[in-house]
Amino acid sequence: MIPTSETLIQMVYIALFAPLVGAVFAAFFGHRQKCLFAGIVPTLLLCASFVASSLLFAAVYTTDIVIYIDLLDWIEAGDFYSSFGFMVDSISVSMMIVVSLISTIVHIYSIGYMKHDKGFNRYFSYLSAFVFSMMLLVMSDNFLGLFAGWEGVGLCSYLLIGFWYEKESANFASIEAFVMNRIADLALIIGIFLIVYHCESLKYEEIFALLQTEQFDTSLLLWIGALLFVGAMGKSAQFPFHTWLADAMEGPTPVSALIHAATMVTAGVYLLVRANPLYQMIPDVGFFIASLGAFVAIFGASMALVNKDLKRIIAYSTLSQLGYMFVAAGFGAYWIALFHLITHAFFKSLLFLGAGNVMHAMNDKLDITKMGGLYKPLRYTMIMMCIASVALAGIYPFAGFFSKDLILEVAFSQHTFIWAILFVSALFTAFYSFRLLMLVFFVPKSHSENPHEAYSYMLLAMLPLAILSMVAGLGAILEKFLSIHLPYALPELPTQTHLLLIGSTLTLVCLVALFSIIKYAKGGFGSFWEHTFIYKILSNNYYIPKLYENLFIKPYHKCAIFLWQKIELGCIDYFVDSLARYTKALGGKLSLIQNGSLTRMLKLIIGGLCVLLLACVSYFIWRQL
Repeated sequence: MIPTSETLIQMVYIALFAPLVGAVFAAFFGHRQKCLFAGIVPTLLLCASFVASSLLFAAVYTTDIVIYIDLLDWIEAGDFYSSFGFMVDSISVSMMIVVSLISTIVHIYSIGYMKHDKGFNRYFSYLSAFVFSMMLLVMSDNFLGLFAGWEGVGLCSYLLIGFWYEKESANFASIEAFVMNRIADLALIIGIFLIVYHCESLKYEEIFALLQTEQFDTSLLLWIGALLFVGAMGKSAQFPFHTWLADAMEGPTPVSALIHAATMVTAGVYLLVRANPLYQMIPDVGFFIASLGAFVAIFGASMALVNKDLKRIIAYSTLSQLGYMFVAAGFGAYWIALFHLITHAFFKSLLFLGAGNVMHAMNDKLDITKMGGLYKPLRYTMIMMCIASVALAGIYPFAGFFSKDLILEVAFSQHTFIWAILFVSALFTAFYSFRLLMLVFFVPKSHSENPHEAYSYMLLAMLPLAILSMVAGLGAILEKFLSIHLPYALPELPTQTHLLLIGSTLTLVCLVALFSIIKYAKGGFGSFWEHTFIYKILSNNYYIPKLYENLFIKPYHKCAIFLWQKIELGCIDYFVDSLARYTKALGGKLSLIQNGSLTRMLKLIIGGLCVLLLACVSYFIWRQL
């Protein structure tokens, strides 16, 4: 039974505003002692948002409708008008169901993960606000609403990455993420200004219809497309804005699951998919997007090969997989980019939540070379992380195989060199995924901890993600739904070529995974490897963080110190303090005339009269002359 239009409108409001109500509710308990209701109520509201999103997805899937809602007037200036409105179509509803599902699971998981944290109430307020901002971003029917949600997720990521603000590293990571995104967001808002100036509208449909009918200068379209993409680069941590993504691991692990799977980094891919009519008109920008995506895919995967930090390995994996999505979007295969975004969300959030279980078991230790032997005490976590890793590696029949294989197929037909880069990245992915599993769970124990499994309800919350990581690509349900609304004709390769492409990729990925298992079962690589030039480059992230530190952070710090000591303290503060001192000294001198002595007052009155008389006589004589 298809819900009525009024019911659908109510579902839209519930899907969007339920997380906001949860954030406000938890905020009332922000500075109080831990209150379990501050976690339960936002979680229940997120469940309501997920149910509403599911009903909307069912309605759009079965009837192919698009829901438009104008909630209120927002901006009226002359001929320009923008409403606070929402649009639920195939693109937004796909994102809605992914965001609400993973957010609900992360909220349930967080009740156990943050159980003993003194910031429990504050955490759930920030987390729900994060989800609301992302839902606003994907549900808005115009660029202004998208930008409001865009900045909202930026603010909430700053609050959550720096949640443990007592740690200097967490403070640095939150500021780094915030500043990196502000730089990219400047380009985004300039692009939006150009759209407003030339199209006199902010609504997607009006803008894209105008682009199809009016003859705009190609250079203008290139500038708009490039500026919007720079904004997407910052939010999706594409090179050179990538450094914040790994440093963001300073936040609580469930936050990492949310950032990497459902919110924040997926916003850049969503922007490209949403603006696909624009990018179809500027294929040169599309090719640049695909080229950068291919570079980032192998760039991120290569850094994960040698990293020892559990969460950073998964973070670099996200960086690499985002590169795959940008390759698909750059080549015009927008539904494939969105398909990979969805499947990636399931197994990546599962990996991060599994990493959270490992961290709790190991008293927050992150060095995977100092773990091992955890397959018995963390049996269920091990099983689910194995499922997620197999899906990430793109092994049949798990979800990652179907979406990643489609991207490789598109790349092969469009540009052989880009395909080769993605192919090597896929082999790297298989290696570091199974390296992580071996060092954490299966190699001999190299720690003195007494690990324990997570709470049962945390494991149950992870179970749907494990199931979806296995079955999300089967049946071609998502493929059919997305490809209808974001049409892209897959290249017709000869059957033998197609089978050879799939077979060779799958075979080599499995062989690399097997090599990783055997190699680390035998003790891994010797210590000599850590002294090689390649290892040092990869372990130091190509020295890019060091370059940024010397090129930007240290000069900026010196400039700030100079301005503080010489300008603020030496000039501004000195002038203000001197003015205060002189005023105080003058007040001290003048206070002598009001010391309560009648004799002194009479003398001052007489002296004042004499001065006035002298002034009057002098003025009279001057007038006579």
